[in-house]
Amino acid sequence: FFLKMSAFSLGLNSFTVPFSMHSENRSRLVSSLLTETSDGIVLLEGGISKERNDTDHELLFRQESYFHYLFGVKEPGFWGALYFTETTVKSILFCPRLPDEYAVWMGKITTPEQFKSHYEVDEVMYVDEMESWMASSSSSTNNLLLMNGKNSDSGSMYVPPTLPNPPPTMTIDTKTLFPILANQRVYKTAKELELMKHVSKVTSLSHVNTMRTIKPGMMEYQAEATFLHFNYFHYGCRQLAYTAICACGPDPAVLHYGHAGAPNDQKINDGDMCLMDMGAEYHCYCSDITMSWPANGTFTDVQKIVYEGVLNAQRNVFEILRPGTSWVECHKAAEKAILTAMVKLGVIRMVNGVTMDDMVELRLGGVFMPHGLGHFIGVDTHDVGGYLPDFPKRESGPGLKSLRTARILEKDMCLTVEPGCYFIDYTIDNALKDDKLKGFIVEAEVNKHRGTGGVRLEDVIAITEESFTNYTVAPRGIDEVESVMAGNKWPPLKDLYPELKR
Repeated sequence: FFLKMSAFSLGLNSFTVPFSMHSENRSRLVSSLLTETSDGIVLLEGGISKERNDTDHELLFRQESYFHYLFGVKEPGFWGALYFTETTVKSILFCPRLPDEYAVWMGKITTPEQFKSHYEVDEVMYVDEMESWMASSSSSTNNLLLMNGKNSDSGSMYVPPTLPNPPPTMTIDTKTLFPILANQRVYKTAKELELMKHVSKVTSLSHVNTMRTIKPGMMEYQAEATFLHFNYFHYGCRQLAYTAICACGPDPAVLHYGHAGAPNDQKINDGDMCLMDMGAEYHCYCSDITMSWPANGTFTDVQKIVYEGVLNAQRNVFEILRPGTSWVECHKAAEKAILTAMVKLGVIRMVNGVTMDDMVELRLGGVFMPHGLGHFIGVDTHDVGGYLPDFPKRESGPGLKSLRTARILEKDMCLTVEPGCYFIDYTIDNALKDDKLKGFIVEAEVNKHRGTGGVRLEDVIAITEESFTNYTVAPRGIDEVESVMAGNKWPPLKDLYPELKR
């Protein structure tokens, strides 16, 4: 099946991804590079298979993201090259030369010709032939472009690969490629957007199934198991896009709950709010959707105020979400709605002469939403390109400093919009010690909400020519959430919330 088609598919209901998507990405890259240089060789090293610690247990392989973006190769141990001049472009893959015994343990060995046909590249050779290929290519170009730069989300460096014996005539350029390729990944092609739309649809349906399955008395990890099973069983999504956050009761106040030290291991109680932040991944493309709902299926009056505040934060953002809008202004628009809800709840007081906009600028919103509004999404959940040279720099202050980009929105960007409102002891305690903020907070009232967790709503959107498209097909209105949890039809025949652009 693998060798019969030039596409990625797992059969049945799984999505078919044409490898022309990756050839388009290569063509875009070459076009950009030709504005900087007349010829060259782009060389990338793919991911390698790794074992767990000192054992021979092979971890499930996931391809390195830049390599996947350009070539779509699912196997480990590959290298890829783009040879280009002003008149010629060639794509070359270098596959590992496997021992004959590989066939016994891992299956039939695929030939270079089969890889060439499947991945739609111009040539496939073995990795041990790469050195001689580079030597022969050096007669027509002496410009070797390698990746080298910092991921602004992780702070980790993409380190240039170690080459065995590069031709002495080659000039190694580690400055040109990284910012161009990182920025290119910010803007999705039509084929990429179709894939992103599909993965978010799968994620949305899986969240709905989880909402209907989980009941008080169950464990948080059962929500994670339910979500993963639905994605994989029905749509072939073997991996999650990131570690699942299945936080109930007080746990939503831990923003990245679900890690090894807090592994979704608490009991779900009647009256809890459940925050489920989970996303499917297919062909290395990600979704990232967060739902918040009452464990027993019915919101309390207090839960309604907090939830509606977060939903109104999304509405505020959606009203201004279009090309030309600053992502920083989107974040502030979300904070304004959350602060309004906190006033309604009684935990914040209005002070004479101070407007809601003033409170936003004082960074009061960072007490209740200490994370950024959202992030680029694509081949990685926190996709690259947030902070690159010649683009807006990171802001300072609570909330704003956590923004994963400060860029001006443009067509074909794909992002998440994820406002949240939480009652976190650390941020509340600090605010009560801050002379600029403590006068706004009603301590006796905010203390009532400690230990109640919080609410987050997260949608995946794509910027269009004049506005945006929402790829998240999930219940958002309180009536929708309660209806779905009661077992009613989803999606409904009529959308009662057209402003969400689902």
